[in-house]
Amino acid sequence: MAASPFRPALDLMAQYASYHRDRRNIATHFVGIPLIVFAIGVLLARADLSLGAVQLTAAWLLWGASTAWYLTRGNLVLGLAVSAVNGLLMAAAEPLAAGSVGNWLAWGIGAFVLGWIIQFLGHYYEGKKPAFVDDLVGLLVGPMFVVGEAMFALGWGQDLAGEIERRVGPTHLRDLAHPLA
Repeated sequence: MAASPFRPALDLMAQYASYHRDRRNIATHFVGIPLIVFAIGVLLARADLSLGAVQLTAAWLLWGASTAWYLTRGNLVLGLAVSAVNGLLMAAAEPLAAGSVGNWLAWGIGAFVLGWIIQFLGHYYEGKKPAFVDDLVGLLVGPMFVVGEAMFALGWGQDLAGEIERRVGPTHLRDLAHPLA
């Protein structure tokens, strides 16, 4: 049974990081995860919903719900950053839903499948299954992890990055010639 999805950002990031220590895997996630989030935005942006006088798409409702979740994980800066990135991806996806059904499905399904192919390539390098296999909350943590990793690379959150590394170890390049060594 999976742990609570309402854990603090540090705990969520450390658990996710334990499945992502190979630097090639992390690099693939910088492409695969945004593609998947974008694809979900494309696919859900066609579903218009009315909430009283407010017209929203299912994509923006999902963004709002995920934003509430990110902002309540105990790290406001990280929550705001991942919500902003996801919002940009939703905004970029929305115009593609307005086109023909064929274009909408080609963009949505194409980006989704390509994103997952890239993800699974990364996990080949890692030698581990994706985190969501053991805990579905990993599907929400993925975007937070990628945004966090980008922020760490820019010098933000070094205490958080250090605590994650203390818990799960440093990143590395797994030797594919001797994968069990």
